[in-house]
This record gives sequence, structure tokens and C-alpha cells, in this order.
Amino acid sequence: MSWLTDDPNEPRELDESDVRVRPNPKGNRPRTKIRPGHADATIGMILSVDRGRFTVLVGEGTSGERTVTASRARELGKEAIVTGDRVGLVGDVTGDEGTLCRVVRIEPRSTILRRSADDTDAVERVIVANADQMLIVVAAANPEPRVRLVDRYLIAALDAGITAILCVTKTDIADPSDFLANFVGLDLPIVTSRSDAPPLETLEALLVGHTTVAVGHSGVGKSTLVNALVPAADRAVGHVNETTGRGRHTSSSTISLKLETDKGDGWIIDTPGVRSFGLGHINPHNILRAYTDLDRIGQSCPRGCTHLPDSPDCAIIEAVEAGNLGESGPARLDSMQRLLTTFSKPEFG
Repeated sequence: MSWLTDDPNEPRELDESDVRVRPNPKGNRPRTKIRPGHADATIGMILSVDRGRFTVLVGEGTSGERTVTASRARELGKEAIVTGDRVGLVGDVTGDEGTLCRVVRIEPRSTILRRSADDTDAVERVIVANADQMLIVVAAANPEPRVRLVDRYLIAALDAGITAILCVTKTDIADPSDFLANFVGLDLPIVTSRSDAPPLETLEALLVGHTTVAVGHSGVGKSTLVNALVPAADRAVGHVNETTGRGRHTSSSTISLKLETDKGDGWIIDTPGVRSFGLGHINPHNILRAYTDLDRIGQSCPRGCTHLPDSPDCAIIEAVEAGNLGESGPARLDSMQRLLTTFSKPEFG
């Protein structure tokens, strides 16, 4: 052995000649997995995302409040950066024209609103981060309101830990009473709005002090409401096709807008209109919880009850058949069972 003397029982001391260094054939610096911590990064809030560029608000609420443009740091990989995210920035954060900084860190999120392509797709798409309210906008007519789409929004909000608010527009065109009967028993604030007179004071009272994500079917008047609440928003407003009854997609991006009122400020995040909202990523236990009135009754169900049509001694089914949930009971039970059947996972008790 090279580290021993001639006498195998007597070791010798090592020196520099004993060090073996493997040559680097590329002649470059060895890679390291240690990344900088960026402890001095500037914190900002993502206002919008556009083709790999992020508009970020820095210094919110201070005399130095400004927007900067940022790109993604390579070290973040493919991690989604979405509207509402709080992020760490390095580089030129002056906001001067032509400057560009980098997003090097995503701060912990308080909430994440997600959806999937369809109910069978478990791959989730993060829509917004850090919202604490969801404003669900539907029209009383033109296009017709879709109860099951609203159910899906409610489930997604509950899964994300976000409080839901329902706003029905175009009530001067049709009476929304039959539609709203589907949500009797839910702890759900409801606001109605005429086409020519949106209830700004009522909405502002609900939105001040919160970050609210606005969602809805194309053509329901969501962007019209946003423009009324935030006049400087200038969000594109579309129309409904008279033949198909479908709205045309107008808002093509998600953007966070500052709501400023005499009673205080808030943030409203406008999202593109959608015609479907997949829940493939949702925990099935949250489906029943979205129907708060049915959930209360379900506490009396036998252990392991699935609440589906063939469930023996299901307290919810018995209550609906007895008429205890009024005229909307059968429709609400059907809606819940359709969603539960889609996910078809055992033991929702």
C-alpha cells in the first residue's frame, strides 16, 4: 500500500503527492447544487403574466409603489408563476423603461385556485394564488344560467379555502328566482344586478379588504362589472351569439386590478370566461361539503355511505324524498350525485 512504509505495521505520513485529482475534460467550473438564497430579494406581487414576462407590483402601499417587468430565473424550472403570487425579485427593480429583473423565488401561498381540463384529468392548472374570495358571475338570461357550472365553482372555492359570492347579472331581462332556488340552504352571499345599474356599493362593501377572483361563463357580463368597479381597467366586453346563446371569449388573460373606494381598497382578479371547469384534481370529500345543507343532513348517514342512488338508508336521499328540502331538493341531490359519480371513489361519509 502506497501510504505505508516498507514495514507494513508502521504507517507513514501523507503529503501532496498522495492527492489524486481527476482532470476536468471540459475545462469549466464544476457544477454545484447549492443555489443562492437571495435573502436580499425585493418582494413583489404578480399582476399579470404575458408570454414569459411578468408585470409585478413593488412597494405596494408606499410612496415608492411601482410596476416592474420580470422574467423567470432558470433555477425555478417549470414551476407555475401566476397572478396573485408574491415573489422575490433580483436585478433592476427600478421599473424604468427597458429594465428587466428576475423572479427567483415564489413566496408561500395562502390559497391556490385550480382547475383541470376535465373531470378525468388529474393534472391541475393553477389559475390564481392568494385570493381569499371568489366572485361567481352568472347571467339570469342570455346566456342561460348553468346550475352545475356554479356548483363546480363552489366546490373549487371550498377546496381552495376561498369564500364564494354569487352575482346574478341581467336581472332586468329575466327573473332569477327559479335559478337561485337551487342554492337555498347554502351560506352563500347573493347579489343581483341589472344590465343598466350594477350594484356598485353592495359589491364594493363585499370586496374591500379582500383579494377576489372573478369567474364566470363567457358573455355573462363579468368584464362589464369589473370595468364598473375599476374604471381604468378597460377590459374588453363581448356579446352573446343570438343563434347559439354562447358568449364570445373577450378577456384573454388573467389580471389583478386595484379596487379603490371611499371605504377602502381591495384587489379584484379578472379571469377569462370559461364554458367548463374540470375538477379532476379535487378531493371528493369536498363535493358534499360544498352543499352545506346536504352535508348537515349527511352527518346522520350510515358509516361509509356514498350518498348515491343505490345507497341504503342514506339520510340525504330520505330527506329529499320526504320533501324536507323543498322544491329545489331533488335538483340539488341530482347535481351532487352526478359529481360524486364522476369521481366514483368509495366512502365519502
